[in-house]
Amino acid sequence: MSESRNMVDSELLFQIANMKETPKGAYNIRKNSQLDGRQSSRNIEISTKTDRSGIDIRIKPGTKGESVHIPVIITESGVEELVYNDFFVGEGADVDIIAGCGIHNDGHQRSQHDGVHTFYVGKNAKVRYSEKHYGEGEGTGERIMNPQTIVYLEEGASIQMDTTQIRGVDSTARYTKVQAGKNADVVITEKLLTHGEQFAESKMEILLNGEGSKAQIVSRSVAQDQSKQVFYPQVEGNAACFGHVQCDAILMGRAKITAIPAISANDMDAQLIHEAAIGRIAGDQIIKLMTLGLTEEEAEEKILNGFLQ
Repeated sequence: MSESRNMVDSELLFQIANMKETPKGAYNIRKNSQLDGRQSSRNIEISTKTDRSGIDIRIKPGTKGESVHIPVIITESGVEELVYNDFFVGEGADVDIIAGCGIHNDGHQRSQHDGVHTFYVGKNAKVRYSEKHYGEGEGTGERIMNPQTIVYLEEGASIQMDTTQIRGVDSTARYTKVQAGKNADVVITEKLLTHGEQFAESKMEILLNGEGSKAQIVSRSVAQDQSKQVFYPQVEGNAACFGHVQCDAILMGRAKITAIPAISANDMDAQLIHEAAIGRIAGDQIIKLMTLGLTEEEAEEKILNGFLQ
């Protein structure tokens, strides 16, 4: 990492983007609403928007084996921002995009990051997108993150999204919308952990508009203490397509979780499935691990880590 970055910066970047050093290839690092580092590559160009806060990422057609990192960190109390990032992925490209936001708040004012990411994925292009959110700090100020992800998939395009809220985020309102064209493929895995008095809401709207389009949505979450979570995953089949929605959640303490999966078939050849399960950790699982020498707390932690992998 850059010598100008302190231990807090380095820890946040590691938590949200697994960055131990400046990444190879294209990257854009944002800190406290300011640019903190940028590099484009031969095939991936990053530029600052001229009409509003955010960046444009343009990936040339046919780009293979490259990645772009776009992490955001906030280390000052009272920072609030709204950022728009647009991704233009050329036909036949095959790339990894690593995003995420980390907030360290030691003060008494709210720190908040709202990000709108829009993907335009060209014909037969493949995108693997990972996004982690993490909060920490000793202050009483809230750590708030409200991500929106909008995806347009052309014919034969695909996106694999892995989104994770690790811990420490006091409030989050997540919104994801995907429009899939002919033979397009959508795979979304969302993992959330809330504790204390935290609140998390996640809304997904997946529109399978093209013949042969597919979607697999998996939501896994753990709610501890008095935290609350609400899920609204929706899949709409508007052509001969296949969609599967699965929501699995673990309750601990006095937490509350509501899951409202919805599927709508508007074509006679649409095949859509939804499943939802919410419950406590099974007692026999804890007992089995305790017989191997773990304490009850260690057994619970091991089960939760495995569940959220």
